[in-house]
Amino acid sequence: MARREYFFGPVKSRRLGYSLGVDIVPGPDFTLNGTGSVKVCTLDCIYCQIGRTAFKTADRRPYCAPEPVLAELKQVLEEGVEADFITFGGSGEPTLNSRLGEIIRAVKSLTGIPVAVLTNGTLFYKPQVRRDCADADVVLPSLDAGDERTFRRINRPHHSVTLKKLVEGLCDFKKEFRGRMWLEVFLVDGLNTGPRQLEKLKVIIDRIAPDKVQLNTAVRPTAEPSVRRVDAADLAVIAAGFGSRCEVVADEGGSAVGQPPADPRKTLLSILSRRPCSVDGICAALKIGPGEAVKLVKSLEAAGRVKAEEMGGKVFYKSANCKGGNAIGR
Repeated sequence: MARREYFFGPVKSRRLGYSLGVDIVPGPDFTLNGTGSVKVCTLDCIYCQIGRTAFKTADRRPYCAPEPVLAELKQVLEEGVEADFITFGGSGEPTLNSRLGEIIRAVKSLTGIPVAVLTNGTLFYKPQVRRDCADADVVLPSLDAGDERTFRRINRPHHSVTLKKLVEGLCDFKKEFRGRMWLEVFLVDGLNTGPRQLEKLKVIIDRIAPDKVQLNTAVRPTAEPSVRRVDAADLAVIAAGFGSRCEVVADEGGSAVGQPPADPRKTLLSILSRRPCSVDGICAALKIGPGEAVKLVKSLEAAGRVKAEEMGGKVFYKSANCKGGNAIGR
């Protein structure tokens, strides 16, 4: 298996089934003050499983060109990968790549696998961003707050990003988009779960009119350890209040499809750099037994490549090389 710079997985989730991830922000060659690859985003969400945003920006740039992404996709397809979606997401906000539209169109010219875009939705007020995502089959933006104060507490946006811009951009995109929009609402107990906040969220959701509303909460380690998950019973009640198009999607996920990887070590490091996994998740992702999974992850932990963190009484492993730190670019 050739080294992958842009693609990872496929991984399994309740939202997209078997998803082959594409990470085009920041790209393998982006560095910040010589620190190596960093998380680049318009937000610095308190619940992010990748960790803190190191480079907070709302400016788009060509983080990577289409050509190397497509060359790698050809290699992945030749390996016989099976996936329900090719999903733009990973360790940064994909709409920050100003060549996103070109890359999406080129990917669709190579394969019939549907394309999904996981996005925080903050840049959809820009017409070019809406045009770039127009050729995707499914777009999955986020909405976590019903007012500006809560938006800033949970999502900690770049100074130029507002909830008003986010909502207006998603409304405009939904009117123009021919594909499906699935809106994720990430619930943090005590911050956006009170009756008044849920009422405000519902008003905005009804205005956007997505095809689905998907409720999520913290099931993996988060950027801020104070984040509290919402229990399953409360999620079910909230989902019922949001209506028949709403579903709960909070689960660990993380399993992969296809043959076991030729290099489990490299494959695991690629996955853990983008999402924490428990031993169960590692077993599913690599198609190996618990004993082998524990041995592998412990060797990586001893080498300083991964670190363990507890969440909800369960141990998760994540890459020790993820670059977080204080957000800049304000």
